Amino acid sequence: MSDKRLSKSTTDKKLSGVLAGVAKYFNVDPSLIRIGFVVLALVTAVFPCIIGYLIADWVLPKDTEV
Repeated sequence: MSDKRLSKSTTDKKLSGVLAGVAKYFNVDPSLIRIGFVVLALVTAVFPCIIGYLIADWVLPKDTEV
């Protein structure tokens, strides 16, 4: 059984590690997730994306890898 949990990255982070944690969870390059987030924010609405990021930053635990 895999102990795969969604969490914030403490090693590969630019702001708080949310997007790097999402990339690690889905096993993709963090740069693709970051670019996708910026494109999504610009195409839809910036404010809801920022609010979603801040909520994820508040809710997600930090990973335990060092």
